[in-house]
Parts: sequence; C-alpha cells; structure tokens
Amino acid sequence: MPQVSFVMMIRKLVFVFFVFVACSRTVAQDNLIQHVNPLIGTHKMGHTYPGATVPFGMVQLSPETDTIPYEVDDHYNPLVYKYCAGYQYDDPTIVGFSHTHFSGTGHSDLGDFLIMPAAGKLQLNPGTEQNPKSGFRSAFSHSNEQAAPNYYKVKLDDDNIVAELTTTNRVGFHQYTFPQSDEAHIILDLMYGIYNHADKNVWTFVRVENDTLITGYRQTNGWARTRTVYFAMTFSKPIKQYGMKDFSKPNVYKGFWRKFDQTKNFPDIAGEQIRMYFDFQTKEGEKIKIKFALSPVNMKGALANLQSELPHWDFERAKREGQQQWERELQRVKVKALNRNDLVNFYTAMYHTFLGPTTYMDIDGLYRGLDQSNHEAKGFINYTTFSLWDTYRALHPLFNVIQPKRNSDMVSSMMVHYDQSVHKMLPVWSHHANENWCMIGYHSVSVIADAVIKGNYQGDAHQALEACVATARHKSYDGIEYYMQLGYVPEDKNSSSVSKTLEYAYDDWCIAQMAKKLDRPAIYEEFMKRSQNWKNVYDVSTGYMRPKLSDGKFRKEFDVLSTHGQGFIEGNAWNYSLYVPHDPEQMIAAMGGKKRFVQHLDSLFTMNLPDEFFAHTEDITREGIIGNYVHGNEPAHHAAYLYNWTNQPWKTQERVRMILKKQYQPTPDGLGGNDDCGQMSAWYIFTSLGFYPVAPGSDQYALGSPAIQSATIALENGKTFEIEAVNQSDKNVYVQKVLLNDKPLTRLYLTHDDIVKGGKLTFYMSAKPKK
Repeated sequence: MPQVSFVMMIRKLVFVFFVFVACSRTVAQDNLIQHVNPLIGTHKMGHTYPGATVPFGMVQLSPETDTIPYEVDDHYNPLVYKYCAGYQYDDPTIVGFSHTHFSGTGHSDLGDFLIMPAAGKLQLNPGTEQNPKSGFRSAFSHSNEQAAPNYYKVKLDDDNIVAELTTTNRVGFHQYTFPQSDEAHIILDLMYGIYNHADKNVWTFVRVENDTLITGYRQTNGWARTRTVYFAMTFSKPIKQYGMKDFSKPNVYKGFWRKFDQTKNFPDIAGEQIRMYFDFQTKEGEKIKIKFALSPVNMKGALANLQSELPHWDFERAKREGQQQWERELQRVKVKALNRNDLVNFYTAMYHTFLGPTTYMDIDGLYRGLDQSNHEAKGFINYTTFSLWDTYRALHPLFNVIQPKRNSDMVSSMMVHYDQSVHKMLPVWSHHANENWCMIGYHSVSVIADAVIKGNYQGDAHQALEACVATARHKSYDGIEYYMQLGYVPEDKNSSSVSKTLEYAYDDWCIAQMAKKLDRPAIYEEFMKRSQNWKNVYDVSTGYMRPKLSDGKFRKEFDVLSTHGQGFIEGNAWNYSLYVPHDPEQMIAAMGGKKRFVQHLDSLFTMNLPDEFFAHTEDITREGIIGNYVHGNEPAHHAAYLYNWTNQPWKTQERVRMILKKQYQPTPDGLGGNDDCGQMSAWYIFTSLGFYPVAPGSDQYALGSPAIQSATIALENGKTFEIEAVNQSDKNVYVQKVLLNDKPLTRLYLTHDDIVKGGKLTFYMSAKPKK
C-alpha cells in the first residue's frame, strides 16, 4: 500500500506539473502586450512616439528628445519634419515629457505641457544636445530605457533620476525617483511645443490653488490655428516653493503693477513664454508623483477628469489597468505566426492602429467644437485627429471589421464637425477643434460610405449622405468648381490637379454607392457619372494620367517619373495612373488590356529611379522605396492587389509578401515611411491576414497571401472569423486554393458578410505560383 500510494502521488505530481506547464503556455500566448514594441518607428521616418497612452487615449505622455530653434519656422524644414512625434531614437538627450502627440504624421504640432525633473542648481533653459548640463535636459541611454503599452521608463543620467510614465484616458501619471537632494525641482515648461515656431504660444495661464494643486491653460497658434488646452496638475507631496520666468520679456520683471513679485510664489501667473519650477527636498530613492489631467473645455473639466479617472496615487495600479485595456483590445485578433518577429510586427501594428483617432471630450461628454463653443457628445464618444487622406484607405475599413462601434462614433464625430462648420463641409484633416485643410480630396465621404454600406453607422444615414453630397458640391473648395464644370481639375488653375481629379472621382463613387443603398436614385446617377471623371485626365497617347489645362489640352511639359510640379501629390504619373480603385476593370482596359497593364504594374516594382527623383522628397530615404513603388506614400497602397484583376493574380501574392518583409521590421527604424496615424500599420494587418480593401465603400476585400499561420478575429457581434494558412512558410507565398467554410472559394475576394457572419477561411500555400 505505501508503495502504491507513492506511485500515485508521483503520477499526480507529474499531472499537476503538465497542467501547470500547459496553463503557463496558455497565459504566455494570451499575453499579447508582450509582443508590442512602441519603439518601432521612432527612428528616421516612422514618426511614432514611445510613451504611455491607453487605446484611443486623450493623453499621450511621451519623451521629447530635442528642441527646435524658433528661427526654424517652416514645417517642411527637415529639422521640423524630423520631430513630428517629438522623439528621435538616435538622439542622446531628453528635454522633458509632454502630454499630447501625433503618431506617425508628416506634420508637427502638439507637445503640450512639458515636465522635466531635475536636481541641483536650478536652470530654466533646456540647454543643448552637445552640452546637456548647460540646461535642464539630460543625457540618457537606451540600455536604461523601457517602452511598453501604457508604460515608459528611462534613467536621466545627468541628475540620476528615474522617470516612469503611465496614463488613464485623460490623465498623465508621472513617477520620478530622485536622489537625496535639497534642490529637487519639477520644471513645467509652458513654452515648449512640437513645431515650436516663435509665435505658436499665444497665451498661458497658471493658478496655484494650494501647495499640491495647480490649474491653468495654454493657447497656441500652430498647425491648428486656434487651440486651447486646459489642465489640472497635482503633486504627491507639498511644494516647498515655486517660481517662474517669462522668456517673452527682455528682462525678468519683478513687479505686478509694481505691487507684487510675480516671479516667486505668486498665485496667478500669465504670459506668452513661461517656464515654472516647483522645489522639493528629497531623500535617496524618494518618489515624487504627478497627476496631470487635460480638458478641451475648462480647468474645472480637467479637475473633474483627474478626480474621476485617477482618484488614487497607486502608479502600478494605473499602469496595470491601462495595460489591461490594451490586452482587451489586442485580443480582438489572436494570431499564430512563424516566428517571434512576426508576432512583434503584427501586435505593434495593432497597437499603432489603436493610438488614434483620439478621445476629445471630458468625462461628462463636453468638448470644444469647431465653432469654438462647448458642446455635449450625446450617445457617442467624440474623437479628434482625423488624418483622412491617409486613414480612409485601410485604418477605418479595419475598424469596420474589428472596431465597428468606435468607427460609428468616429463618423458621428465627423457629422458634428459638419454641423459646426461655417463651410458646411466634412473634415479633411482635423484635430482639436480645428480644420487644417491638409492634403486633398474629401475622404470623410469614403469613411462614412464604408461604415453605412457595411451596416456599422448607428446615426442617421440619410443625414450623413446629405453631408457627403454638400461637401462634394462645395464649389469654393480646392478646384471643385472646375471639376464640376469641366469634369477635371485644370493644372493651370489648381495645382496637384491630376491627383485631385482622381481622388474626387473615387470619393464620388463612394457617395453613389451610399445613395444606392439608401435608395436615392438621383444622387446615385449624379455621382456615378462624376466617378468616371478619371477618364478625363487619362492620356491614351502616352498611357498615363496627365495634367490637363483649362483649354482642354494636355500640358506639353510632362515627366512620368517626376514628383514635382507635374499635377500629382506624393506620387508621380507612373504610380498615380493606377489610382482608380473603384473601377479597375475599365482602368485596365483603357491602359491597353491585361497584358500591357501587367507590364506597367511589373515595372512599378522593378524599375530603378534616377537620382532626380529624390530631389524634392524632403530627405525621405530610399529605404521606403521598392522600384517606383513608394510604400510610405499612400496612393500606391492598393497597387499590389491590382494583379487580381488580370490573369496573373499570383503576382499579388508574391508582391505583398515581399512588401511585408521589406517595409516592416521589429526595430526602431522598422517602418519604411510615416505610420500616418495608423494607415501603414493597418495595411500590415490586413495584408498579413490575407485580404485588403482596395476600394472602401465596396463590401469586397481583395485576396492576397496571408503571412500568419492562423488568426481568430473576435467580432463585436459575438461571432468569430478564423483564418488558417496550411503549409505556411517564408517560401510558400503562393496560394494554391482557398476554402470558405470548407467550400472552394472561386472568386478573388471576400465580402464583408463573409466575415461578419463568422466562419473560417483556409488558404493552402505553396512555393510555386498557380498560373
């Protein structure tokens, strides 16, 4: 009996061990945030930031690695372009940590409320990269830097201070571990801003409420012409003393109407160029914590956001709860991949797609509108940061699959923008209660049409259609009057004319599809006719899209490779001639049929560009270019999928797998271009899963070549859509057959219904193309 009991005990222990190992493996597989590396894209052109934020969070708390001199006043200047996200991986110093950032843009703004801890002699200038000790900035090393979802940590070497950052939606949470010091400082820089030209800061106001609470606001005139951000800031221990300096004054003034010394311990502080400091005594290893809440409405709203979202001082709890939010969002797609690098690329791409658009309202639903009045978002979350020229292509279509409720709220946000617009136009590129009018087209209509056609928009679809129509008929906007009169935008009247004509034609097709679904035949006919305007800029004699003049003649001076002054934006005639996503069959026919079109498309990926091509690319590196295919410039994002409309669809499979390998790496310089508010990352996700929305506004997704082994998409309707790639490998990039729910799929596309009904898509992969 004793021997039997011993054997049984051993068996039980072995069973428990294997159960533990299995559970451990399950936990490891389910812990998806471990695969996210926020440092990807922080070097060179990616323009991502490494700091802390929650999904779609209003606060993006991240380090700044340099300051741009005031005399650099042009956002096209390479120095300004470099710091669109405030951080560059190859910089050796950190100047502070600010609370608002764009992710992956090609334009700079934000960088509000920079905070920097310091010890020793007080210095209120940032110093220089070459001599960081000449100011409050500090040298740092990547060996002492950590970045994870909702967490950033770095050691500031010069003052031996460890900085840690985490957030809630509307509150930044700082934790600084100090050495022993009788001169510990927290510097609040109200001057600093990304794209920091001399007149960006219009006004700042600070009110010291008590020895731990500070409130105030900042008004700026940067890319956004008028922007006001309010804050509430509280310390974990009382301030010893505080002071300020106004750098807009040639000499620091001591008196306030000659009655007060405003520079030290004065409760109300206002000016254009202010830096404040708050002094403390610290013991060795003592932590000073700061909670910093934002509001678009007022200081009271900021304080309410702080009290509601972060009523405690438990840094680890805030970090953990934010990371739990990230885990829930990443769990929307569970993938198995060939290797760890592919997992890192995939889940970092998901992370980047969930950084924006960003929440733009207080906890009570109030927000600042485009009319600069306060409004309440009723029944939806109000969002901002709409980089629509980029994100209509893949980001918002991705949301229609994995974030349909959020995308509906984003459309609602566009609709209130329209209601508040004096122009009665939908957003073009908007952020923080401002319209920036950046880039071309009116691509809100693509996002709205895609949401309506796929059944995701919860608002009034007919009102949304009317807003789209009004925007597309707005004659004073960017060449539309000529477009409506002539059927194209003439280059001698309006620059980038070919790109505008092509993009307007696509947007018009989107309006027509929405009108068809809503049974509005007159609108359908009008905009289907307009959607054919792309033909008016196609030159049969050359086989390319070409700028046309107001007299109806094509411009004589024409270079198919030049990106400068040829009627195109972020592209040339060679790649923009492929931009008819809504009508590829007729485009291919116009270009001479499938055989000739394939030759054109092949050349896009294989040709060698002359050096002159790079003359006007603002120091954009050649790393993001494959032949004449520029992955960092969005007009070509659908191009590799166009082989599906020829007799060589296997080339789509070959090209997309090649692009995935060349343009995405799990390294700081791993993005071949600006992530553009998640568009580059959304392309990666769709393409890795094996399909892509060539023409948002359609319910179809073109098939490609999946790069994952398997994936399970958890849909918001409670169903799941599974994808499996049988015989997957780096060499097996070609698809031999596809099954949908175990039945052969005899078409080269999926429909949206195929996905949302749930089911399984199975690809059988091979090293040889099926020709």
